Amino acid sequence: MKLGDGVEQAIHAVTLLAGLPPDGLLSAQALAAFHGVSTSYLLKHLQALSSAGIVKTLPGPKGGYMLGKTPANITLLDIVLAVEGPEPAFRCKEIRQQGYDPLPKESFTAPCQINAAMLRAERAYRRELAQVSIADLMRDVMADDDGSIAARGCAFFDQHMRQTKTG
Repeated sequence: MKLGDGVEQAIHAVTLLAGLPPDGLLSAQALAAFHGVSTSYLLKHLQALSSAGIVKTLPGPKGGYMLGKTPANITLLDIVLAVEGPEPAFRCKEIRQQGYDPLPKESFTAPCQINAAMLRAERAYRRELAQVSIADLMRDVMADDDGSIAARGCAFFDQHMRQTKTG
């Protein structure tokens, strides 16, 4: 199975946003610059994340993105489904009923075993992704950090973070 580049970009963007203080936000341009990716391509995925409630958008020239949920309540599956959609990766076209001398549909009373196996694998894959939250990823990254990752993030936030207006 191959996931699009947007999934990786979305997971990294959400993880970066998870490091912001509660009143902080980042522009799409800043998120894209931090990861060295196309702003226009990332915007498409940020819109999908926003539609799913994973991120919130503050519009306007001083606006940007922030998390819409706590990091513990955002799973990798949430992000994958927001970016790739809910459809299974494998879509059975029932080609066993086509081609050379096809049998009538009545000959196929049981579901396609290939489709059944692929759907079992999809369920296992989704179950695993549903068990990993953004908070889990952040904890794992920080456990392995010698301080350089945190310092890089803090320096970036100092230069690019915007704040929501309060009051």
